[in-house]
Amino acid sequence: MEISLPVALAVLGAALLHAGWNAYLKSGADKQLDSIGIAVGSGAVALAVAPFAGLPGSASWPWLAASAVVHIAYFQLLAGAYRWGDLSFTYPVMRGGGPLLVAVAGVVAFGEVLPWAQTAGVLLISAGILAFATHRAPDPAATRKSLAFALANACVIAAYTLIDAKGARVSGAPVAYALWFFVANGCVMLALGCLQRGLDAPRHLLRRWRLTFVGGAGAVLAYGTALWAMTQAPVALVAALRETSVVFAAVLGALFLREPFTARRVGATLVVLAGLVALRA
Repeated sequence: MEISLPVALAVLGAALLHAGWNAYLKSGADKQLDSIGIAVGSGAVALAVAPFAGLPGSASWPWLAASAVVHIAYFQLLAGAYRWGDLSFTYPVMRGGGPLLVAVAGVVAFGEVLPWAQTAGVLLISAGILAFATHRAPDPAATRKSLAFALANACVIAAYTLIDAKGARVSGAPVAYALWFFVANGCVMLALGCLQRGLDAPRHLLRRWRLTFVGGAGAVLAYGTALWAMTQAPVALVAALRETSVVFAAVLGALFLREPFTARRVGATLVVLAGLVALRA
């Protein structure tokens, strides 16, 4: 099972959208409430469309519930990583470790053993992604905290990728599965936000409702496309291709967050591109 060019291009588009809403989250003043806002905005956008897509097969419902629970940890760790570290450091660490873990676990979960060329592609993409992370540490304590959050989230990303790949495949309707996941996740995150921050959570959502919905729509399109792609190609290949969002994040960070696009990152981009070529070999 290989990845076709249309599927690959769709996943690259999803990677750009994913980088975009992460850059938005990093630019905000309150990372926790903004992360909750992204989840709630995603749920609202998905709820508007989900009735037209129907329900996913009942076999996928336990996977959908498990994913919503795991995503609580994802958004909490995401907010912590961006609170203590730069986008250009934390984002590559979070996204770079996931594909390797998924590739290994995918052999057990799905029996998907990649050919040597595609295995090399996954390794190259992961190495290039991790190379984006800068090691300059003006505040070593903050760097250690951001690294801890980012590494923990890499494990969480691998976990929900496998859960959702399985859920989408047994659902018989990956689009419906993705939409109802976002609805469930939005409800859970809104309840969690109210428990943690009280009335500050709904006030924040109302104050930033436009950005909440724009970020939420981007998250729905990005992850919904990735889930669909996982029903068309090996999970490890889609996971690796999706994490090229790090390249887009570096460009967005340079353009909008004043984070330098150094020679090292140019080299890392070339390594990622070499990995993309290997995936299509």
